[in-house]
Amino acid sequence: MSAKHPIIAVTGSSGAGTTTVMMSFAHIFRREGISAQIVEGDSFHRYNRVEMRARMKLAESQGNNHFSHFGPEANLLGELEQLFRDYGERGSGRVRSYAHDSLEAAEKGVAAGEFTEWREIPSRTDLLFYEGLHGAYLDTEVNVAHQADLRIGVVPIINLEWIQKLHRDKKERGYSQEAVVDTILRRMPDYVRCIVPQFAQTHVNFQRVPTVDTSNPFIARDIPSADESMVIIRFADPHGIDFPYLLSMLGGSWMSRPNNILVPGGKMGLALQLILTPMILRLKDLQRRA
Repeated sequence: MSAKHPIIAVTGSSGAGTTTVMMSFAHIFRREGISAQIVEGDSFHRYNRVEMRARMKLAESQGNNHFSHFGPEANLLGELEQLFRDYGERGSGRVRSYAHDSLEAAEKGVAAGEFTEWREIPSRTDLLFYEGLHGAYLDTEVNVAHQADLRIGVVPIINLEWIQKLHRDKKERGYSQEAVVDTILRRMPDYVRCIVPQFAQTHVNFQRVPTVDTSNPFIARDIPSADESMVIIRFADPHGIDFPYLLSMLGGSWMSRPNNILVPGGKMGLALQLILTPMILRLKDLQRRA
């Protein structure tokens, strides 16, 4: 952690709503004139796409049916912690990018499913912004969470997360339902062991909960819309949070606990900006003083 070179980490699995968070942060950074170094969690996977498939087959041949991107074995978590530490100390560090598809491949000059070369972060950014699976990860050897100044969790309830994955992978990637279900089952131990504990390390969590029946996510015909959802926002420390202001600005909201506020799903983007802007400006104020 560093007042001079702050780090913001957003943690959540793909399809959890991190796109909305990214857009909200982009608005905040642009409005406040903040230059942010963006780091995608996928760039710290240990293996490229072809290598990962080979590693999964090898693991299965050895009796391990749960090797996944959620677990530490498939990621460079020590290197991620080192990046956070280096950036906190000197405002720089080593990063790379990952090409998810052909469009990103053409932009980054590598094949789809490949990484770019490692490069140094320019020493003129205001903060580092990480979005991925392991922004608040810690175990007996690695403590990524400790290095981040502001940790944010984005997580839907598990049935909604499965619905989103099923629809995305089937429609956008052409996978069969059986293949997607197999992926969900393979990831489950690492999800419980490595992803879920991170949400106890965050300063604020945003959890989307559908208000329609998702009891059987495997037969859902569509993804519940924002207007068919509520967002539970949980603050680890509610001191200093202006709840009356938030309730007045976010119509239809209410508090369920002293540190929980419920917001209509369609207002999640607004809630993100109202809540996170003061937190980011506080980091900037500490930065100026440092």
